[in-house]
Amino acid sequence: METSAEGAAEAGGSGAAQGDSPVSVDPATTTEAVTTGEPVTAVEPVTTVEPVMPVQPTATAEPVTPVQPTATGAPVAPVEPVVAAEGVAGVRAVAGGAAGVVGGGAPVAIVPASLSPSRASDFMQCPLLYRFRVIDRLPEKPSEAATRGTLVHAVLERLFDAPAAERTAPRAKSLIPAQWDRLRESRPEVLELFADDPEGERLARWLGEAEQLVERWFTLEDPTRLEPAERELWVEAELDSGLTLRGIIDRVDVAPTGEVRIVDYKTGKAPRPEYAEGALFQMKFYALVVWRLKHVVPRRLQLVYLGSGDVLTYDPVLADLERVERKLLALWDAIRQATESGDWRPRPTKLCGWCDHQAHCPEFGGTPPPYPLPVRAAESGDRTQGRMGPD
Repeated sequence: METSAEGAAEAGGSGAAQGDSPVSVDPATTTEAVTTGEPVTAVEPVTTVEPVMPVQPTATAEPVTPVQPTATGAPVAPVEPVVAAEGVAGVRAVAGGAAGVVGGGAPVAIVPASLSPSRASDFMQCPLLYRFRVIDRLPEKPSEAATRGTLVHAVLERLFDAPAAERTAPRAKSLIPAQWDRLRESRPEVLELFADDPEGERLARWLGEAEQLVERWFTLEDPTRLEPAERELWVEAELDSGLTLRGIIDRVDVAPTGEVRIVDYKTGKAPRPEYAEGALFQMKFYALVVWRLKHVVPRRLQLVYLGSGDVLTYDPVLADLERVERKLLALWDAIRQATESGDWRPRPTKLCGWCDHQAHCPEFGGTPPPYPLPVRAAESGDRTQGRMGPD
């Protein structure tokens, strides 16, 4: 689940690799069971990923949401009591201080220790952006689009608390005010979005747009026929190489036959077909984690685009997940080299117009902050970092 500047970001990504399973976009269709017309029901151990723990309601830190389709949504990730961080999205607590800080002071620079879909997409989009978010942890202003995505995700998650027959559009829309109150309490910075709106007109319009997205979901899926096995599932797996992959899956469905479907909600619009592979990167990432944890290849990956009313599905095969793993290992090697050398290069694209860090970016005449980590002297034969593309 990852949303940020979603409308502009659908231009990212890459074409589908040869040999991939077919991708389909189903406009305004009601999705039901993974392989049959029967309601999707929860099944026990098939989807309960043991090392995986659901998001806890205490001590939370908010994942930073990147630009789509190289990115997506804004869930709340649990803070873990260890001195290491994947980045702004998964800041872990530092003993004796707040999460990611010492004595309540400035954030502590920590060598990257894991990879999420958001941060992987950041590095592919722009290595310098990855540095700003993960190592420097520069602050970013909340956006209306990303905050609306967080609100809608919370509403859709909470709706499944109600009995199946009560999961109606009016019931879902009635959850918005309470979830907005909770979001303001947990993330006071979102109040900045409407600080210049004393009459509340813009806020009312913004909440109305959230209602429209929630209502559109009912034209795409029928929650009365769904019993998710998991919602907002925190997943984490360590590969044989030692690389830790982590993230939060919006919804996991299990058919009566035991087949697994991974679902992600997007509050933006579906990408054009030529960019579908980029949009599916996050889903294949999650499928890889599930496969590594449970040795089960998910039957279906499903992206639900509330902004345009489309459902994009993809049925992965083992070769897809092996290819994604190789890509992530190469990506992590590039991140490791950049971390050790301090060589983080900008990669100018159209998405630069949405970036909060132009004042620190050389492409805009800015200067990055002093590099806070030790730098290894370049040795003969070392490869330069280069510019990391989407493939």
